[in-house]
Amino acid sequence: MPPAPGQPPLSAEDLGRLPEPVRDELLAPDPAVIDTASKELRDGVNRCPKCGSTEVRHRTGSDRLVCLYCRHEWAATRVEEAFGLGEGIAELRGTQMASGARDIDADAEALRSYKCAGCGAEVVINTATAMTARCHWCRHVLGVNEQIDNGAVPDAVLPFHITKDDAVARIRQFVNKRRLFALKAFKDEFTPENVVGVYLPYMVVDARGSADAAGAGEIQTRRYTRKVGKSNQTFYDADVWRVQRHVDFTVDDLTLESSAERGNLDTRRNTHNVINTILPFDTKNAVKWNASYLVGYTSEKRDRDVAHLMPRLQDQMLSIARAQMEPSVARYNRGVRWEQERLNLQGTRWVAMYLPVWLYAYQEPGKGGGLLHYIAVNGRTGETMGSVPVQQWKLLLAALSIGTVVEALALWFIANAG
Repeated sequence: MPPAPGQPPLSAEDLGRLPEPVRDELLAPDPAVIDTASKELRDGVNRCPKCGSTEVRHRTGSDRLVCLYCRHEWAATRVEEAFGLGEGIAELRGTQMASGARDIDADAEALRSYKCAGCGAEVVINTATAMTARCHWCRHVLGVNEQIDNGAVPDAVLPFHITKDDAVARIRQFVNKRRLFALKAFKDEFTPENVVGVYLPYMVVDARGSADAAGAGEIQTRRYTRKVGKSNQTFYDADVWRVQRHVDFTVDDLTLESSAERGNLDTRRNTHNVINTILPFDTKNAVKWNASYLVGYTSEKRDRDVAHLMPRLQDQMLSIARAQMEPSVARYNRGVRWEQERLNLQGTRWVAMYLPVWLYAYQEPGKGGGLLHYIAVNGRTGETMGSVPVQQWKLLLAALSIGTVVEALALWFIANAG
């Protein structure tokens, strides 16, 4: 007989025998969903509030939208202000998720059909490749603004501030500083104008947790040198102490990749890891989802759910806890060796968000398909990092030359000292 609604599937006695993490997971409440859907845009039409035109675009360099017909501009609503997503982190309990962060339905269709509000025609949008389309009869622009189950529509979007021309200049400057050792084919084919603006899917997480750690800390009491064989060796005496620490902490707007491909940091195949080096993004300024922000840019669909990302979150939370404990163990000048660690994740809140990145890619030929190099520019701050394929023989020659010079200088100093 199944348990009554709201009752655990096991008896209290059985639950008492389970390990505490398993018991906590079984007793945890079901995830609470925060509805962030834009009800006013569900028909796919984003109209200018002044003239009613659907020719709406993102005003480059700002978070505003502009009507291409009457030139009226208006500010979008920040998602934190609209839904209170920046509040109550210290009181979080269980798992909360915004509606755009709900689990993906593997059978959800990518095609979405909309009835044009201008002429009544049916317009089909393939969310795998685009988020907007133009009615072929009356030229109205329609966008996918309803939150669908295939992960294509997040809760919020952080608009581009860095223009394409600015991104091209930053990428060109980045490569020019590294041209000396760059692969000849890369230099010949380098075309920064081919940079692409892409919205990448992330989960932005607020979390509340506590952590405990235990280990051994050493305080140095004496340092001395002894002759061992023909050489001198340094020895230390230290007092060893048992160390225990507990910390309660919260995390605000931690960003996690929600694309399996971008989260794959296999450096033998790609240099996706450069995208992490251009963090952070000013996620506090993210606005409510509106497909008009994606016009002129590409986007990648989320394919990871909260359950997939939970281990990554726990790992990062534990790293944050260690950093929180660090100042309290400064007196152990020989360091602390943590032998036991435990994280208690008390509450989380998940928001699906598109973050802006300019990407330049180059495929370096080689075994197994070669290596895909990326140069990335943060679409908000302009922070730039990347990977440039290099001529190995040039690096080897430079290393040998520097080694020869250092050796010559060392011999000169020895000779003059004598």
